Amino acid sequence: MPYYEYHCSANGRTVEVRHGMDEHLETWGQLVDRAGVPSGDTPDHTPVAKLISAPVPLTSDGHDQGFQGCGSGCACVPKG
Repeated sequence: MPYYEYHCSANGRTVEVRHGMDEHLETWGQLVDRAGVPSGDTPDHTPVAKLISAPVPLTSDGHDQGFQGCGSGCACVPKG
């Protein structure tokens, strides 16, 4: 299952969550429940938006092309 980032403009928080490609999270309540994080003061019905991330460039043999991560602090930095 891939990881996705969702942003809540009401509270300014971005949460990373892992779910199937066919699953769609639309509210803060759905997101925090799936991610296992506290909801805080934000109402469960508050809408969230899935963030679009750039794919990691790979060569045909599966090795990265010097990708050093996106710089946002997410987990896309290659281990090596």
